Amino acid sequence: MNNIKFGFVLLLAVAVVIAMSTFIVHERELAIKFKLGEIVESDYEPGIYFQIPIINNVKKFDSRILTMDTPSERFLTAEKKNVIVNSFAKWRIIEPKTFYTATAGDERQAIARMASIINNELKGQIASKNMREVISGERAEIMQVVTDNAGVKTRDLGIELIDVRVKKVELPDNVSTNVYRRMATERQTVAKEFRSRGEEQAKQIRANADRQREEILAEAYRKSEEIRGEGDATAAKTYADSYNQDKEFYSFYRSMKAYEVSFGNNQDMILLSPDSDFFKFFKESESP
Repeated sequence: MNNIKFGFVLLLAVAVVIAMSTFIVHERELAIKFKLGEIVESDYEPGIYFQIPIINNVKKFDSRILTMDTPSERFLTAEKKNVIVNSFAKWRIIEPKTFYTATAGDERQAIARMASIINNELKGQIASKNMREVISGERAEIMQVVTDNAGVKTRDLGIELIDVRVKKVELPDNVSTNVYRRMATERQTVAKEFRSRGEEQAKQIRANADRQREEILAEAYRKSEEIRGEGDATAAKTYADSYNQDKEFYSFYRSMKAYEVSFGNNQDMILLSPDSDFFKFFKESESP
């Protein structure tokens, strides 16, 4: 029984010694090994490594791309106008030994120094541009120059500056109010000009439509008169042809229609001479 306990304690002690004598560097980590506080090695690939307990100790850093948000800063443009710029940066540690030497391995200290470098570069770039260029015109160019220039300086911290981006550019409240008021006035002027142009075009369109309407009506009336004239001519020709085929019958037919119209109402009264041509077919009728 005592042998079993001794074996268990020995096994536990060996496990503790092995655990204290090894360390693992993951693919997302960078590591520095110290010997009594002095850096002895920093170029570790991912894997398992050995160390001497108590004499050696290891410090690890995140090797992934990190984000640094900087507080809003006030800068002056080339016209000496204030703008408030809010930016962020993407960065990562590439040289752990340099990083530890420059910042004592303190990420907060590294961020503070990096923010100072970026703000100084932003200040210089914005001071060389006017407000329009800062807000919209050349923002991408400004960010690229800041990234390149600041990136050279962050190398001294063992940091690679991957990208610097401006999230927002604002104007101070008093300037914003004046700018918005001026923008509103300009928009109203443009809107008024558009409305004026629209009304002018509307008048032209209506006048053109009225002219076309009159032309269409006149053309339609002309064609209708031509068709009516052709119809009257055809009717007259038809009557004339019918009359010429049998003059007596045509005369008789016209008289019958006249009698029908004249005597269709019991209240009608006609005063005519008995020998009038109107009663021609009455006088010429014969009794069977």
